Amino acid sequence: MRFGFFTVCAVALFIPIAASAQSIGGTTGGGAPSFTISVSPQYPAPNSQASISFLSSSLDLANATVSVSVDGKKIYTGTAQPVSIPLGRGGSATSVSVDVSSGGSTYTQSVSLQPQDVSLIAEPVASAPILYPGKPLVPIEGDVRIVAVAALRDAGGKIYDPATLSYVWTVDGSQITNASGIGKEALMVASPLQYRGRSVSVVVQNQAGNLVGGAELSLSAAEPSVRIYANDPLLGILYDHALTGAYAITGAEADLYAAPFSFPLTGGAPSLEWFLNGAPAQSGGSLTLRPTGTGQGNAALTLTSSAGTSAEATANLSLSFGAAQNTNLFGL
Repeated sequence: MRFGFFTVCAVALFIPIAASAQSIGGTTGGGAPSFTISVSPQYPAPNSQASISFLSSSLDLANATVSVSVDGKKIYTGTAQPVSIPLGRGGSATSVSVDVSSGGSTYTQSVSLQPQDVSLIAEPVASAPILYPGKPLVPIEGDVRIVAVAALRDAGGKIYDPATLSYVWTVDGSQITNASGIGKEALMVASPLQYRGRSVSVVVQNQAGNLVGGAELSLSAAEPSVRIYANDPLLGILYDHALTGAYAITGAEADLYAAPFSFPLTGGAPSLEWFLNGAPAQSGGSLTLRPTGTGQGNAALTLTSSAGTSAEATANLSLSFGAAQNTNLFGL
């Protein structure tokens, strides 16, 4: 059983090179813009679809006819409603032409959409056992390292070196100037307060500014946990099964191991305290139990872990010992 596994699915969003403001004005040739084209999402992903919609303060779009062509092929004619545009691979340009007919006049606007491949990876600075295959959760009162993975391509498919790209980071709507710049593909952010969220986004572009992509994700802090595992003298720590409920000590002694998950490491490793029948027994990540005397018995084992002022967790185990051992050769 695996605990504390954390995956951030970053939704990659990308910006069209000819629509960096995401609102493109349309005219009949020289006048003020009569309508604007809005692209959503702001950074559509490669091989996905973008939605374009239309706004105007001077045209009666409710009674207008809209015609949309993609790479010279007409895909839509009808009322002024959002239209989905299919996009190609990263870096490939998709040409979109829009005609709006209203009041006997036709207004035209063209835009080129060029998606780019950018994603964000969250790396919580939190506790997890050595060789643990997953990630800890975002810790309470901790930090998270955010890494941008960018593969900006031009129309010919050439990939730009990520170290030469410019990264602009934004946290909760505020641009982080001192963490932005060329080659700054990682950002350290504080965990959000418990029961609240934190948004992190990045805009990535080449030095010429004609290739732009972006991504965003949301963070939320999670309660930490602590688990107890058996430490087998031959097989080592048995991470595949956490001990819960009742545990029988069948030998002369039992070695137990404590694994704290998703505790912040900002102030060092979390503390671990063992209690036997409510009395302090030992500190640290391991505990050896040796039943004494004769006959059968029971005991209550409690493990507590804490870090900072808010991150704490407890695990309880009901111990039994002294039961007659099965001596049948086949274990039946």
